[in-house]
Amino acid sequence: MQSKTLLLDNKQIALKIDRIAWQIYEDNAGEKEIILAGIQSSGYIVAEKIIAALKKISSINVMLISIKINKHSHHDEEVVISIDAAELKDKIVFVIDDVLNSGKTMIYALRPFLSADLKKLRTVVLVDRNHKRYPISADFAGLTLATTLQEHVSVIMDDTSGGVYLS
Repeated sequence: MQSKTLLLDNKQIALKIDRIAWQIYEDNAGEKEIILAGIQSSGYIVAEKIIAALKKISSINVMLISIKINKHSHHDEEVVISIDAAELKDKIVFVIDDVLNSGKTMIYALRPFLSADLKKLRTVVLVDRNHKRYPISADFAGLTLATTLQEHVSVIMDDTSGGVYLS
């Protein structure tokens, strides 16, 4: 039986989310609107929590959109975002996921935004594992870990028994 080690409990996750929200706010204090694009499904939940934290500290209008990607077959299927690409012109976009492992999911999730004429594009993750196989890094990370390739990080976004676990 594989043991799990609790890395972050719900309270610690909330603190990391608050810190990320402050970093986003500081990076965009003069802006009227930003877009948070959550990778379905866990990244979208993290994005929702960041928006809630941003609303407590800022008057910046935040639009939430989703990114639908098949995490197991990136190259075969189109990455779908829940907004027309034309609406991204001159916007600031934050692409958000729960865990950055090899960078593959994040790099494919960025694809729809690369052809848009954005003002700025940033990446945000709750946990950065530092196992890059692709040239991608998180601009904002709640927790950065050095783990082995055999270890697994799981994020459970549940208000009662949620947490970040290493197994």
